[in-house]
Amino acid sequence: MPITHPFLLYGATGYTGRLLARAANERGLRPILCGRDESRLAALASELGLEYRVARLDAGLDEALRGVQAVLHAAGPFSSTCRPMVDACLRAGVHYLDLSGEVAAIEGVFQRGAEARRRGVMLMPGAGFDVVPSDCLALHLSRQVRGARRLVLGISGLEMISRGSFRTLAEGAGQSILIRRGGRILELVPGSLQRELDFGSGPRTSLAMSWGDVSTAYYSTGIPDIEVYCDAIPTLWMMVMANRWFGGLLASDVGRLGLELQARALPAGPTPEQRAGRQGVIVAEVEDAAGRRLRGRLRTPEAYTFSCTTALALVERVLAGDVEAGAQTPARVYGPDFVLSFAGVLREEF
Repeated sequence: MPITHPFLLYGATGYTGRLLARAANERGLRPILCGRDESRLAALASELGLEYRVARLDAGLDEALRGVQAVLHAAGPFSSTCRPMVDACLRAGVHYLDLSGEVAAIEGVFQRGAEARRRGVMLMPGAGFDVVPSDCLALHLSRQVRGARRLVLGISGLEMISRGSFRTLAEGAGQSILIRRGGRILELVPGSLQRELDFGSGPRTSLAMSWGDVSTAYYSTGIPDIEVYCDAIPTLWMMVMANRWFGGLLASDVGRLGLELQARALPAGPTPEQRAGRQGVIVAEVEDAAGRRLRGRLRTPEAYTFSCTTALALVERVLAGDVEAGAQTPARVYGPDFVLSFAGVLREEF
């Protein structure tokens, strides 16, 4: 029987939003589809037999949240979209989840934690591949190395990105790479921090990236020094080096226009055939002050597919009343083994 407690899926007509809408329908969930383009919303809602509501982030959100228990926010870049949605959720007393992997956006959500607790609202950014598997792996290892002071995470399996993800990356043009030292977020020159990580087939060069765990892993584990790396596939290497040497130009009006034209030329996202059979791989290493280390590796289904799986499972938890008010991370509320409840996930220590 379908779960009838309503939740709002905002950004439903984007690439990931469409994946979520279809996956939700298959799970027996009945999301209210929402976004700003009525014609596209109406077509998707008709296809899936779902309700839809039209709302922009600067107008109409309060009405769109009427009668809703939770929002799954899938419209990026979250640096510009999450604040108005969080504001509306706090006004309405509605729980908030999103798919953000952006450090600044996640930090902004956590700054609202005290207000969320007062209002009995849970705010949970990073409900997808960013950051559920890495968050769970980090907490699992940190609980075995008490007093860990350093966390290194590595991500592999991001060869294919959607048009929206490219726009999020393009927003980083001219910006520094973010890591955490002594509990504080620091900025580094792009490409200046590299290391070898083993994703399962031997050491591979990986580049430090501004990934959501720089924020979320700190709140989950309390570890003060955090670095996140991505497997340095050729496309990523070129993007990082371009940002390092030409970031100022890319961040200019002319540069941003060029990036937007490039984004428009990209397909909406990988096809089902392209996603089929692919994997995501997370590696992690924790270390304490005495130099004791523990490493782990987590394999998951392909990133976009797995984002739908984890985000909708979290929505189901919320709709069932399994929430903790305040700004939260997935692993902190639902435990490090939450990720092991899904098919195709394997965790190992090495």
